[in-house]
Amino acid sequence: MLSRQNLLNEVLFDAQWYEQNYPDVAHSGLSPEHHYLSVGISLGRLGRDYAQGSALGKGNDAFAQGNYEDAIKYYVDAIGDDETLLPVLELNIRLCYDRQGIQASDAIILTRIKTALREQQRIRLDAALLQRPEWLDTYSYGRIIESGLFDLSYYREHNADVEGVEENPLAHYLSVGVEMGLNPSEHFDTLHYLKQYPDVAEAGVHPLIHYVCSGHKEGREPVPFPSGPYQSRYTVAEVEYIPYAESDRVERNTPVKVICFYLPQFHAIPENDEWWGKGFTEWTNVEPARSQFAGHYQPHVPHEDIGYYNLLDREAQAKQIELARHYGIEGFCYYLYWFSGERLLEQPLDNMLADKSLDFPFCVCWANENWSRRWDGLDHDLLMVQHYSDEDDIAFIQNIARYLQDERYIRIDGKPLLLIYRPNLFPSMKETATRWRDWCRDNGIGEIYLAYPQSFECADPVIYGFDAAIEFPPNNSVPPDITDQVEKHDPDSSSTVYDWRIFLERSDAYTEEGYKLFRGATPSWDNTARKKDRSTIFHNSCPRLFTQLLVNAFSHTLLQQPNPDERLVFVNAWNEWAEGAHLEPDQRYGYAWLKSVSDAHRLTQQAQELKVGIVIHAFYPDVLEEIMSSLEWLPTQGVKFYVTTAQDKEQRVREIFNAYAHDLHLEIHENKGRDVLPFLQLLPRVIEDGCHLLLKVHTKKSPHRVDGEQWRQDLYRALLSRGFYLKARSLFVLDPSVGLISPADHVVPLSSYWGSNSQHVTTLCDRLGIELQEVDDYEFVAGTMFMARVDMLSQVLQLGLGAEDFEPESGQVDGTLAHALERFFSIVCVAQGKTIHKYGERKDNTYKYAEVG
Repeated sequence: MLSRQNLLNEVLFDAQWYEQNYPDVAHSGLSPEHHYLSVGISLGRLGRDYAQGSALGKGNDAFAQGNYEDAIKYYVDAIGDDETLLPVLELNIRLCYDRQGIQASDAIILTRIKTALREQQRIRLDAALLQRPEWLDTYSYGRIIESGLFDLSYYREHNADVEGVEENPLAHYLSVGVEMGLNPSEHFDTLHYLKQYPDVAEAGVHPLIHYVCSGHKEGREPVPFPSGPYQSRYTVAEVEYIPYAESDRVERNTPVKVICFYLPQFHAIPENDEWWGKGFTEWTNVEPARSQFAGHYQPHVPHEDIGYYNLLDREAQAKQIELARHYGIEGFCYYLYWFSGERLLEQPLDNMLADKSLDFPFCVCWANENWSRRWDGLDHDLLMVQHYSDEDDIAFIQNIARYLQDERYIRIDGKPLLLIYRPNLFPSMKETATRWRDWCRDNGIGEIYLAYPQSFECADPVIYGFDAAIEFPPNNSVPPDITDQVEKHDPDSSSTVYDWRIFLERSDAYTEEGYKLFRGATPSWDNTARKKDRSTIFHNSCPRLFTQLLVNAFSHTLLQQPNPDERLVFVNAWNEWAEGAHLEPDQRYGYAWLKSVSDAHRLTQQAQELKVGIVIHAFYPDVLEEIMSSLEWLPTQGVKFYVTTAQDKEQRVREIFNAYAHDLHLEIHENKGRDVLPFLQLLPRVIEDGCHLLLKVHTKKSPHRVDGEQWRQDLYRALLSRGFYLKARSLFVLDPSVGLISPADHVVPLSSYWGSNSQHVTTLCDRLGIELQEVDDYEFVAGTMFMARVDMLSQVLQLGLGAEDFEPESGQVDGTLAHALERFFSIVCVAQGKTIHKYGERKDNTYKYAEVG
């Protein structure tokens, strides 16, 4: 490893820049070099000037804020920006581990760096074929390469008769092809993207560049949804009324804390009397709402236990707190309305603040939009207007200080949590954030934690000087439009209907944003009460599916957020009745939405208690390094590795595992039966150790195929991902019928790959008394990598197979006992009444890594 002194070379350190950029150095009595080595590095300071917004710069920002896992990710990304940075990045990664109290060996750090370098080499290989136009910035170019959305062969083949394609296909598409409506691959539709997202066209941003740089993080779709009716893999449950039950009570201090957005507009105020009529409250719109189409749930009528409450009634607030606590909700986030010193709808919050018996955690979100008659935050027919200024910044923070100082206020690492609904409306949000932080330090509050709901944007919170962002569905979500699938009561209605189930489907495989993001969920959403026949409606939600969504969000949060204080999930909303988004009980579902929260807590806990065995046949130690690097996110608790390898590779395998803190059981076996015999030899130990689930993987190279490495990477990308692991564990708890889970692209028809394996498979079925049905009715996992229930697979051991039953290794590509067992695992699953779950969406109808036969 590199010593600190070696960092003082002209490539990594600029003494003059360092002293100018950090004025305290001149007053420290230390030379710039000495200060950097003894103080600056530990503070995350740079040694020289780097590009603004670079991965290294973002890493140092994250380091300074104490977000060490995020910092490591940025430092690894930075390896590809400039390989001369390797020494400083190596040291920075070590500092991140040190700050987390993790004793990281040189091997762990070097493995991360080697993996990143391999990825960069892959990108360079692609780049050698795909020439970067001189005018295209390297960041956008890198994102295009990484996305794989520009397919050189596809573009040439589909546009062979177009002039100028051959010289530089990428340059042609970016400059000319987009104007012609050409597509860069079958996975990106240029005209669809521009039509679906007019803001991209209006901004003059190239559609592909927009998607690879930001659109994919915002949930935008690169191709249209399949033609015909939108099809979700989830079925909406029948409406079921759920009564209040003492058995649904959740103990406090749950591992994940649910915070609900809370609307205070359930009492009359003079301003609303003037604008909307005497006695106006949120209920005024809710009561007369009417259904827009067959099966549309309107109006939403509150349960008789709560009625059309008035929030100036203390008992109404007390009842809300009692229900929230009972069902596992740990805080309300009150919307706060401030207009240059004038507050609206503040009374419920102030009444709660003054009454310590209303003992429930809370925080506030400044809803800093103009008020208009449009109910959408846009500037039409304004009623109340925001006026931002330096003076107003201070007046605002002074006004809410009493909330921030209350002992019930929600804190993260001791810092009061303050939300700003739309930071992009401030002239300079970053300067305002600095002003607020300084004022709070100077006035006894200390540090504060700033976050924003992603209602109108999906920007990195760092650009605003914030600590985190919050998902805020359904806003900013780009859902599938199913308006033409419903039968409207009034053909002239202009209401738009979307499918709520897209939120659940996306939660099955959350994308990684690269910044601190708290997950969000909404039980349903429908503003018919406000917009009548011009409403936006999210159809096809139900409490059962909402439970699944919450389990996904909770599980992801537990794995993604190492800091217990940051294990938060936000729900939109507790009581947005006019937007059809409420957990509070109603007369249709009773307490079902609240029960979803308590059920999600219980199911998530069950999933966390499942013991998982990672079973690996490590014939190629270099590929084992890839596997372990891909699994760096994997927790050590509740997980054990079961590994087989050959005698001559034992030492190298042990060296690789010495870099990690995982529990390991290693066995030595001869190279026979591919990965299948070693798996059967390990399975008894997996059962003996009490594992509930196993993840089967092996160091696949498939040297008989030119695309063998791509095959392996395809499988690893899904199978070893955080998203797959979380979804699989949760699904095994949510759905007892699931026996085996594998990436969708690698689940293939048995009939297509049956020929030379039929005799072996039939014999195996006969030995276990399994009646083989029509071959066309079965599928199997090509590549034999999956996650499965251990008790389901234990039946295979009844075959009593040993090494003597398997053919000697001689490069066979099909027709062996190992290939038959590859198919037999799935047959055993089906024979036990279990199903094979396909993770993700299948991209191709054909399987490109094997020939049909």
